[in-house]
Amino acid sequence: MTAQWQRALAMLPDRLAAHLGVSAAALALAILVAVPLVLAMAARPRWRAPVLAVAGVIQTVPALALLALFYPLLLLVSQATQRLAGFGVPALGLLPSLLALSLYALLPLLRGGADGLASVPAATLDAADGIGMTRRQRLLQVELPLAAPIVMGGVRIAAVWTIGAATLATTVGQKSLGDMIFAGLQIEDWALVVTGCLAAAALAIIVDTALWQAETGLAQRRRGKALFGLGIIAALAAGVIGWDWQTRAPASAARPVVVGAKNFGEQYILAELIADQLRRQGIAVTVRSGLGSAVAFRALAAGDIDVYVDYTGTLWANALGRKDAASRETMLADLRRDLPRRHHVELAAALGFENAYALAMRRTEAQRLGIVSLADLAARAGHLRLATDTEFQQRGEWAALQRGYGLKFARLTAYTPTLMVRALTGGDADVITAFSSDGRIAADDLLLLTDPRAALPAYDAVLLVGPRRPDLAAKLAGLAGRIPVSAMREANWQVDRDADKQTPAQAAAWLAAKTGLGGR
Repeated sequence: MTAQWQRALAMLPDRLAAHLGVSAAALALAILVAVPLVLAMAARPRWRAPVLAVAGVIQTVPALALLALFYPLLLLVSQATQRLAGFGVPALGLLPSLLALSLYALLPLLRGGADGLASVPAATLDAADGIGMTRRQRLLQVELPLAAPIVMGGVRIAAVWTIGAATLATTVGQKSLGDMIFAGLQIEDWALVVTGCLAAAALAIIVDTALWQAETGLAQRRRGKALFGLGIIAALAAGVIGWDWQTRAPASAARPVVVGAKNFGEQYILAELIADQLRRQGIAVTVRSGLGSAVAFRALAAGDIDVYVDYTGTLWANALGRKDAASRETMLADLRRDLPRRHHVELAAALGFENAYALAMRRTEAQRLGIVSLADLAARAGHLRLATDTEFQQRGEWAALQRGYGLKFARLTAYTPTLMVRALTGGDADVITAFSSDGRIAADDLLLLTDPRAALPAYDAVLLVGPRRPDLAAKLAGLAGRIPVSAMREANWQVDRDADKQTPAQAAAWLAAKTGLGGR
């Protein structure tokens, strides 16, 4: 078995248990909300259309967007409760995932419940009333037993949807099978992707099959079959929790330091490097990876994570809200001064390399067209196709390039970073947005186009420390200026390459040895 498959299987118990847990909790919460709404719709039929319409609107919102929206909302609630009651609501991880997934599960539960109760024949209801049943007796003894098969159909759909959507909870810091899928897609570790996808699919199939057993048992009035289906789910939960328990390392009594990472390969490597540096000092550490860019900084400021690496250009625009151009030195000085004052976040160290936005072309194609700089590119852009990462066209850098050079391309297409490079090397794009520390630059013989008008800002990699653990700045001071861009590119390439691919932890160990950070 290869190292990649061993790593994937080692990650599986923990992620599968967390995935099952958040899915079950979200479904249970959704059922608690749906039951009174279904009963209210049954008692007041005019409520049915508006209630289902609201649930339908929620369902049209992509699950990823719904998850992302809950994080800033919970941050506001956390800040308010901190001021009023002295404690904050946890805004990262379980709570936003639970709320978003529960809302996402509501529509099939509401529709299944409403349709099930509506399917009970009027004659049956009249007969129940005729023998003197109370409203409660009629509901429990007549309506619910007859409606149960249709109700269970709604529960099955909600369960499958919730299990699938729970993979997206990774982006707001909730551990799930999505950790494996997102990480695998970013570093092209297909063992992680396949294992995560198969586990999520298997979980959904087993739960759906078990609920089908319960549904058919209720429809056929076979209590044993219904209990058997529910027993399958109980056995699945016990097995997953037991498997995770056997493979889990002993927990530390103290809260571990939480190292954050955004959702691309370099961040995974740097998070593992930071975690290793802290473990060498006897500090318990956990890594929370796959965070969205804005989520990572907010999580640090709120104390949900304790340390992570960000980039000066991103912080300048997003954390400080600055739109003006500034030199590298000015950026660093202003960030060191303003981040603690405005966000209680400390810029502890500049790591020594820059991961800046740039535009890149295949070297042979650039030479053929005589393109060396962005100014050269502007004259030919109307006949060329640009591929960008998924967020670049909404960022200030794109607007700055258009202002500085008047770039207008024949076609613009957004990709994930990995597929963006594949589009260039495969001939589906002529120019891509690149990152200056990307390991593929040398491997794919790409030319980074120069920026003679300094339209793009600096993106120095910097270590940020949050308010919960300010002592980490001193403990990680040895990282300052120790990582040259050449070493970062090589570490990134170890994770990105197809042959002899390394894990982020292995690449981090190599980077530590290369830069002299591996010793005590």
